[in-house]
Amino acid sequence: MSENIKNTAAESAQNAAGAAEAVTHDFMTAEAVNEPVQAGTGVYTHTFKKPFEYAGETYTTLTFDFEKMTGRDMVSIETEMQMNNEYCLAPEVSRNFQAKMAAKAAGIGSDVLDAMPIKDFNRITNAARSFLIDTGY
Repeated sequence: MSENIKNTAAESAQNAAGAAEAVTHDFMTAEAVNEPVQAGTGVYTHTFKKPFEYAGETYTTLTFDFEKMTGRDMVSIETEMQMNNEYCLAPEVSRNFQAKMAAKAAGIGSDVLDAMPIKDFNRITNAARSFLIDTGY
């Protein structure tokens, strides 16, 4: 019986490793659709697979120009968050900060970003995080 448990545990570990590999592969493929922040430009253009509609507007693509942002924008985001009892210890790990930053970079309200499908929201906030990390924030 203990031999059977060992075999089952080994199979479970192999299945888990295969699932992790599959997830990583899917993530890499998905990233190829929307390129991360273009090196040296600080610009990310997100193309929706399916048009996104919010408050009477339809979005097929959005361009996020992170390079144009200033320190005033960062302070403004922190102030907005504090007014809503939201706090950010490190912008590069705060999804909320990244979403607000991306909204500013695209010239849209953060409510638009918050209403997006999670896949699009994640890709956009990942681009914001990449910009923060790549610029040595």
